Amino acid sequence: MGDSYRGLEKLYLKRMSISDDDLALLARCFPSFKELVLVCCEGFGTSGLAILARDCRKIRALDLIESDVSDDEVDWISYFPENETCLESLAFDCVECPIDFEALEKLVIRSPSLKRLRLNRFVSITQLYRLMIRAPQLTSLGTGSFGNPTLTDEQDPDYASAFAACKSIVCLSGFREIAPEYLPAIYSVCCNLTSLNFSYGANINTEQFKSVISRCHKLQVLWVFDSVCDEGLEAAAETCKDLREIRVFPIEAREDAEAPVSDVGLLAISEGCRKLKSILYFCQRMTNAAVIAMSKNCPDLVVFRLCIMGRHLPDHVTGEPMDEGFGAIVKNCKKLTRLAVSGLLTDKAFSYIGQYGKLVRTLSVAFAGDSDMALKYVLEGCPKLQKLEIRDCPFGDLSLRSGLHHYYNMRFLWLSSCRVTLQGCQEIACQLPRLVVEVISGEDEERSVSPEHVNTLYMYRSLDGPRADAPSFVQIL
Repeated sequence: MGDSYRGLEKLYLKRMSISDDDLALLARCFPSFKELVLVCCEGFGTSGLAILARDCRKIRALDLIESDVSDDEVDWISYFPENETCLESLAFDCVECPIDFEALEKLVIRSPSLKRLRLNRFVSITQLYRLMIRAPQLTSLGTGSFGNPTLTDEQDPDYASAFAACKSIVCLSGFREIAPEYLPAIYSVCCNLTSLNFSYGANINTEQFKSVISRCHKLQVLWVFDSVCDEGLEAAAETCKDLREIRVFPIEAREDAEAPVSDVGLLAISEGCRKLKSILYFCQRMTNAAVIAMSKNCPDLVVFRLCIMGRHLPDHVTGEPMDEGFGAIVKNCKKLTRLAVSGLLTDKAFSYIGQYGKLVRTLSVAFAGDSDMALKYVLEGCPKLQKLEIRDCPFGDLSLRSGLHHYYNMRFLWLSSCRVTLQGCQEIACQLPRLVVEVISGEDEERSVSPEHVNTLYMYRSLDGPRADAPSFVQIL
């Protein structure tokens, strides 16, 4: 690419291994390079970032999102050019090592075009204040820790005035930890927020959340932990009538205690947020009635991911399988392209998916179905299916063969801890020679299947054919 595309300006990489040498090569090969986005990447460190900052003189965006960055004890922030920069976006909230705050402050001052700034947990609320008063033009802010002030005098800065001066902020995230006494400082920007993310680790409680969300009338995207409880979601539903996306994550794994959100919160969101297009919802108690209500109240849903934590959990009121709820989703939400199912599901649920899920492109399934027929319904009934992820289901060779007509059209099939045999996988590999078929071995003490069943099957299409760097536990058929 360096030889052929010298004019390359932007590169977006996801889930890749990238070395410091790779970043140096990138800086050397593309003299006009302006934007780098690394999502869930690993293998590089602050040394590579320093080279990038130093040599990419025209860089506008350096966004590190959920990537693993090693600490090489290199002050990479100070490597940016000393003159005025072109920076418009700088996101390093995932970098788990301290930065030179003085260098960062100077960088912000000489970056008049900076609109997006996402800070890591080593930036205190006092330092955040100093950055905000120097960059009132920000539209997207990741707050860092939002606690642990580093004060040089006895009086707190006026945090509220700093937020009030940033009149353009529409996206707020960060909050690695929340000191409740500072939360009112953000009230002044809430009225303009279209995106709010409390899912970085801060355990915000119901009352704290309600005090914020009740001011967010323009909100379209909300990510939050289930610590807000059903009552917090009810408050969001009452205020955020324009909400398009919501994600509710579990604050911690709860094997014995019940999760604080349930069908009550889901029902409230469906009734109050009729424009909803995407939902990811973790809970332990759910009912068909709540899911059916969402299918009717939010017919524009494109993404529906309901994660009922625990295996084979039925409707907690009726004790029935969750078949009718998920059936209603695929039947009533005509635009649905992504679906994740959970809870007690029989083959009937999959017959609904095959019958009505004609636009579904991504499907995730775990601990569901009665027989091979479940997967057969999906593979024969969903013509747009691109990505299929399955684990711990009673699906075997018969269901696997039912997709022979469609695998070339798919991006991948990932199937683990099911009942597919090595012979069945070999048959697929022989009949579809342009498909890469990998069998991944491993030990799983909880598996109840017999030894002849493969641990994991990964089938995908590749323009370049099978990979040459497969580790020893991966067998390419």
